[in-house]
Amino acid sequence: MQECEYMNVLIRVIVASLADIELAFKGELTMTETMESLMDNIALNRVPPIWDKYGFTSQRGLGSWLDNLKARLDQLNVWKDDPINIPKVTFLNRLFNPQSFLAAIKQVYAGEKGFELNKLTVQTDVMKKLYWEADLPPVKEGAYVFGMQVEGARWDPAVGQLDESFAKKPFSVMPVVNCRAAPLVIDTKKETGIYMCPCYKTEQRSALGYVFTAQMKTKMPAAKWVIAGVAIILDVEGVSDAFAPGKEIPLI
Repeated sequence: MQECEYMNVLIRVIVASLADIELAFKGELTMTETMESLMDNIALNRVPPIWDKYGFTSQRGLGSWLDNLKARLDQLNVWKDDPINIPKVTFLNRLFNPQSFLAAIKQVYAGEKGFELNKLTVQTDVMKKLYWEADLPPVKEGAYVFGMQVEGARWDPAVGQLDESFAKKPFSVMPVVNCRAAPLVIDTKKETGIYMCPCYKTEQRSALGYVFTAQMKTKMPAAKWVIAGVAIILDVEGVSDAFAPGKEIPLI
């Protein structure tokens, strides 16, 4: 419901602002500075500030932003049309507020197991399947999510671990990830074989864009990935998240 409300507000703002421009061209409204700014941004392939104010966190140009908006709307429409059934896989990168979705996973677990919410964390188990593969096993706890991309390294699905990036490919798309709640373990000892990987909404990696910390398996010391600045990015400018089943993940 929260995601639908965000989307409805954004769509209303877009439609209303474009309707005002149409009326101005017809001579029924006076062309304002705000309208001129809106048209300038559209001509320069930039997201108008008024749309960005009510929109999702992104660094995309206007054309790519509108395509992404359509993908987000499609996901919400699937939920709306069949609200009883939980989606098999959720595109985490198509949510306005992915933190709320992950918090809901912890809330469900807390209610079922009787844990305090502040004593839970999100555990990430990377699967070997992509979202369109029919033999993806049923989820037992939490939810399957897709849309995570590793920057500064790559995810090797053959061994299920982080590895060096391929040449000229800074981003690596991860398979489906099972995000589930687990008790928070406070241990002063460093866990070997695991890199605590921060996840951000965009490449900007701002504090406001931080989503959560994922656990990623690695055969190399975690310090290597810390020095390399490896992180998970949800919304990447220039990389399509509409991966066609059976095809190589494309760059656009």
